[in-house]
Amino acid sequence: MEGSFAKAEREDGRIPAPAVSLPALSRSLKTTLEMIKFSHTLFALPFALLAAVLAARGLPSWQTLAKILLAMVGARSAAMSHNRLTDRAIDAANPRTASRALPSGAISVSFVRIFLAGSVVLFLLAAASLNRLTLALSPVALALLLSYAYTKRLTWLSHFVLGLCLALAPIGAWIAVRGSFAWTPILLGLAVLLWTAGFDILYALQDEEHDRRAGLKSVPARWGTRTALAASALLHAAMIPLLLAVWRLSGGGAFFAAGIVATAAALLYQHVIVKPGDLSRINTAFFTANGFVSVILAFCGIADVLLRKT
Repeated sequence: MEGSFAKAEREDGRIPAPAVSLPALSRSLKTTLEMIKFSHTLFALPFALLAAVLAARGLPSWQTLAKILLAMVGARSAAMSHNRLTDRAIDAANPRTASRALPSGAISVSFVRIFLAGSVVLFLLAAASLNRLTLALSPVALALLLSYAYTKRLTWLSHFVLGLCLALAPIGAWIAVRGSFAWTPILLGLAVLLWTAGFDILYALQDEEHDRRAGLKSVPARWGTRTALAASALLHAAMIPLLLAVWRLSGGGAFFAAGIVATAAALLYQHVIVKPGDLSRINTAFFTANGFVSVILAFCGIADVLLRKT
């Protein structure tokens, strides 16, 4: 049954404004979070928490941890939504990514732009609320995060730019607690950079042929599968000495060392299961093994610090 107000509006020629549907907004937000792989914040967040605990030599205040979390969520959401916006035409042309939310029409460009703007505001406000150095560096970090989307059109070093973006997590978390730089977070950030570049090269193996046809730059597209696998393995091997340096500088104990050993084992596992003639287990290597790396290393490192305080 039509309401009298809606009926009267039609009769006098006025067009009622469209109602905002809360369920529709909720669906759009859910689709956006799935599109940007919000759950993959798990990759960088544990490193940020580890750096924060190392900086505080214990647990930072809950307020500081909450602000770090908000800054990370805002930064990653902004970076990923911007990446999906700039890549929507490329994704539409790639059979592997054509079903993503933007190229498939499951969500509107305008909604993602609004989400991007909100994520940027969240990041900047969270950074401003921490200390002066995080506020001063936040535009630099944001510029780097948003520029990554264009690097794959320019250079195969895009894997390393992505690594640098994730390396900001532990460095930023340390600055959030201490308000200054130090070698410990820089070395941890370098380890994250190598780790990220290594697994991104593995992930890019899925699009090797498409990237060549589309003129996109990647290590697999430039040098082929075998060289890409070797480069990824080398980067992951180089991550371990950096973690050992962090362990030594932070005065780490046996528990932290055990986390580094477990990290090395997980990295070795993903290189065993991904082979030149069989790329069927890339998703297992990318999501499962790398999720384990970040969580187990952070858990052991944080537990090590807290146990030494008791």
